[in-house]
Amino acid sequence: MKVVSKRLLKTLSSVGHYTLFMIRAFSTTREALAHGRMVSKQMVQVGVNSLPVVLMASCFAGVVVTLQTAYQLDNTILTDEAVGSVVVPTLMLEMAALIPGLVLASRVGASIAAELGTMKVTEQIDALEAMGMNSVAYLVLPRVAAGLVMFPSMYVASALVSIVAGGLAGEFMGYLSFESYILGARTFFLPFDPVYGMAKSMAFGFLITSIASWKGFHTQGGAHGVGIATTQAVVVSCVNILIADYILAELLL
Repeated sequence: MKVVSKRLLKTLSSVGHYTLFMIRAFSTTREALAHGRMVSKQMVQVGVNSLPVVLMASCFAGVVVTLQTAYQLDNTILTDEAVGSVVVPTLMLEMAALIPGLVLASRVGASIAAELGTMKVTEQIDALEAMGMNSVAYLVLPRVAAGLVMFPSMYVASALVSIVAGGLAGEFMGYLSFESYILGARTFFLPFDPVYGMAKSMAFGFLITSIASWKGFHTQGGAHGVGIATTQAVVVSCVNILIADYILAELLL
């Protein structure tokens, strides 16, 4: 019981420290606005450089979901269009946001935590504070802004690639034609589906960039501490992505 209480208190303490950290980051935007080029740089690092791995993961996700759905619906009374009517909403509502989110938690989250952690242990952040700057706002806001902008953009690319890859895989494997796949998708398409997916991707982008920044800022212990902070950033981001996925599903669906 004492162990559970200690872990609960530690978790609540971490949530409080994270909240105060983000309040400080958003307390002033002077540093971030004065260095707008950092936002563009972070957009390239967070989004453009991550696009190949996101598209590859999305392609295989679309293929797997389509083949598994076609296998389960094979030899049933349902028509071929049923595959597209099941697969496409699944991809838009869940897979096109969750799969890239988990992938980017590893790539982007680890990169941000390692970069800021190295700056922390080499006292570069202390130098910014000595110059009278809000180092949290200066370093965190561009990364969070890049996540909020680029994650929805990557969601759109992920959804398109996974849908097309799924339809082509279904036709190549002989389960259904691409035309039947698209017809089923169009028949049961709801405009809310992509809106919901983009809302989730924005939430994931904020969580990944902010948690990684928080872990990086509180790095201690040299190179070993940077490694620990990077690992924690990835693990905590992935767990919070799954929690946020559930909460958003309860609130919006």
